[in-house]
Amino acid sequence: MTPILPAKPSVLVIDDEQSMRDLLQTDLRLRDFVPCCVASAKEALEAVAQRDFEVVLTDLKMPGIDGIQLCSRLVASRPDVPVVVMTAFGSLETAIAAIRAGAYDFVTKPIEMELLAMILGRAVERRRLQQQVRQLSEAVRQSARFEDLLGDSAAMQKLYAQLSQVANSEATVLISGESGTGKELVAKALHLRSRRRAKPFVAVNCAALPDTLLESELFGHVKGAFTDARAERRGLFVQAEGGTLFLDEIGEMPLPMQAKLLRALEENKVRPIGGEGEIEFDVRILAATNRDLETAVEEGRFRQDLFFRVNVIQLSVPPLRARSADTLLLAQHFIETYAARAQKRVVGLSDPVAEKLLLYSWPGNVRELRNIVERAVALTRHDKLTIDDLPERIREFRDSRVVIAGNDPRNSPRWRKSSGGTSFMFCNASATTAPWPPKPSASTAKRSTANSANTA
Repeated sequence: MTPILPAKPSVLVIDDEQSMRDLLQTDLRLRDFVPCCVASAKEALEAVAQRDFEVVLTDLKMPGIDGIQLCSRLVASRPDVPVVVMTAFGSLETAIAAIRAGAYDFVTKPIEMELLAMILGRAVERRRLQQQVRQLSEAVRQSARFEDLLGDSAAMQKLYAQLSQVANSEATVLISGESGTGKELVAKALHLRSRRRAKPFVAVNCAALPDTLLESELFGHVKGAFTDARAERRGLFVQAEGGTLFLDEIGEMPLPMQAKLLRALEENKVRPIGGEGEIEFDVRILAATNRDLETAVEEGRFRQDLFFRVNVIQLSVPPLRARSADTLLLAQHFIETYAARAQKRVVGLSDPVAEKLLLYSWPGNVRELRNIVERAVALTRHDKLTIDDLPERIREFRDSRVVIAGNDPRNSPRWRKSSGGTSFMFCNASATTAPWPPKPSASTAKRSTANSANTA
């Protein structure tokens, strides 16, 4: 993984006048930059080939290779390094030519040093954010996966190990976890890693259907068994033959239906509604619940014998707040997914958004995060998600704790609050960072706005 950027950004300064180089070098050092000055474009190209600079500041009028030609070469060889050009007052056409050649921005002579520092700071910030996006995207690609499950946290590593152990078993598995944690993804992962992977995976939500309709859905019915039964219908047990049947929210199943399900599981046979004979089936049963079934058994809301039948192996899916190291990985994954679907250029999230996502408690877990990102991608007008793209409940959420659990920093994204307390940086566990860029004064901001207006 790319090392953490230094706190003081390096600037390559190119100007053929010694007095201007001395002035820029002295002033930029006072503003916490690390300038390296050269007198020609040729020297600049040699310097860029040997060192990594975060921003290049070049004059336009120079002997030999001029600033526009240099800008074109730098953009071609190092597109990740922003170039700021210096031009004489009134030569707007030359500045526009430089922008077309790939320059990030320009300043006019005589140079206002405070304004120059602000422009260079913005260029550095832009480059660092782009690097963070690339690093996070790479972390998504390299992060540990188990089929469609994504996450590097210790909690997910433990779940992956359990899934590997039970995938090829024929035993019934009860998957427990809060709503939105991804229980169906766990069930699909078990099916895809099992010997039954070539056969159907059939899922049914037991809470979504009334008692009589659920019985018909699971066991099927014959023609004329009830009103509107105009044709015979195979039940899901038969449809899933040779594969896996996933009973989601089994804790919501009515008690009369629980007795019928228990008999089917014990006998490996189902009797369609209105039918005279039984049909044998060969399926693996996976069940899921967001309730405490042991408490439901004690309260008489769930049959104890059915609980023992489905709870042969129990897997617990961790809530998102228990795997907060995965929050930004998942967010970046969803950004890439929904940006591609919407054909929008949204590449990542800003530091303030990262901070809010890490602070939030996520009662809706991964499903809530996915929906938040989908909404933000649809609404954003920028290439990175901003605070304004988040719902009010997340923007206004306050929590004094930030829990970031993770493992190997080479594979997991670590976002740590900067020493200034204003941003989160993507970094290795042992690296240090400082807030950047410094905030411009009000007068500087006004001059910058005026300069932008003139450029437009």
